[in-house]
Amino acid sequence: MTNLLHDPKIIVALDYADAASALKLVNQLDPALCRLKVGKELFTAVGPQFIEQLSRANFGVFLDLKFHDIPNTVAKACSAASNLGVWMLNVHASGGLEMMEAARTAVNASSTKPLLIAVTVLTSMNQQQLNQIGVVGDLATHVLNLAKLTQQAELDGVVCSALEASMLRQKLGTEFCLVTPGIRPANANQDDQSRVVTPKDALNMGASYLVIGRPITLATDPLQALIAIHNQCV
Repeated sequence: MTNLLHDPKIIVALDYADAASALKLVNQLDPALCRLKVGKELFTAVGPQFIEQLSRANFGVFLDLKFHDIPNTVAKACSAASNLGVWMLNVHASGGLEMMEAARTAVNASSTKPLLIAVTVLTSMNQQQLNQIGVVGDLATHVLNLAKLTQQAELDGVVCSALEASMLRQKLGTEFCLVTPGIRPANANQDDQSRVVTPKDALNMGASYLVIGRPITLATDPLQALIAIHNQCV
């Protein structure tokens, strides 16, 4: 329990369109039990000041903007994100080695040095959808190849499905960070996630952190839902 409180494994996804709605939830949560993920919709709506506000409330912030552009542009974006004091940020591994190395250099030069991870394959995608965009190999092999490239670029880890966590943990070692969306408590609605597992199973498979949204954000009592999921992780 002590380790979970010192380094909470749950990252609550703030999938809201405005600051008031997000803060209504945040004010019900405990920073000792979770961190917060801010994605494209909320960040575009509320701007960087909101990130700083969350940090002042003692929440670690995962800025989930999935940067993917030419290396110089991504490096500058990562530098700006680092200066907001975020705990973690990410890029797309499919941007390539040079782009990820530029991002790594920019983060290393910042005073805060947040964790920098890369997205492999979005958890909303299945094998058929991957083939539709021109990836001819199987999904697991594609994830592993992108994760190996991420490790070569000296990033801290990847976003991946928990279904690939065991493989990646075995291939890439114990220190490589695995952040897993698509986590659903037992009997919860899968919503738009194609590849999902329970919190306890995800950690047993090798996940480092669990991104959880609707099971907490849509709960009648979000704090109790958070506590219940947290207890499943013990």
